[in-house]
Amino acid sequence: MNEEGKIQAGILFCPADPQLRAFKLKAHNLNVDYNQTHEDETEKRARILSELIGEFGEGGFIQGPIAFHYGKHTRIGKKFFANFNLTIQDDAEVTIGDNCMFGPNVTIVTPLHPMLADERKAMLTASGEEKALCYAKPVHIGSGCWFGASVTVCPGVTIGDRCVIGAGSVVTRDIPSDSFAAGVPCKVIRAITEQDSMKNKPEILADNRVLPRESGR
Repeated sequence: MNEEGKIQAGILFCPADPQLRAFKLKAHNLNVDYNQTHEDETEKRARILSELIGEFGEGGFIQGPIAFHYGKHTRIGKKFFANFNLTIQDDAEVTIGDNCMFGPNVTIVTPLHPMLADERKAMLTASGEEKALCYAKPVHIGSGCWFGASVTVCPGVTIGDRCVIGAGSVVTRDIPSDSFAAGVPCKVIRAITEQDSMKNKPEILADNRVLPRESGR
């Protein structure tokens, strides 16, 4: 099994493997290319993202600057919006559903290191070589989610559909669909219900109107 396969299997791998380093170098260079574009250079930005990200749905917008570690391990649905300083350390798979909105400084991480300092420094591979090894756990985020500023999502977390994650939260465990969650560590505060509709906030709604609810939700 090569090192890429080990990542997918959730077992220890060597991040210094030449193939993995080549993947990361390509992504890091494309990050730089994207971050040097102007916001209205839409065709150039779209071309870079098509090379960088495994899948990027139509109608998406990423403000930048961005930092993808592999890029190819990330799949993002339609009509995605991310504000400034999106970081996705996608050693393992990262999936993001449709219609998600991220505030500035959102970070998603998948890699993990051994807890013991000596083991972080080096371990023996199956062939007896001494190498620094780590492992990674995938992150899955449903559709219709809103993350406030400076949210960090930790390895192995799944966040359900239509969740709101409060600013500054560190998400260390799964969050069920239709939840408002916040804190360090992030915890479910309450369910999101019809009472949260802007219809119930006329002082903010003003002369605007709420669209009819989509079928199925």
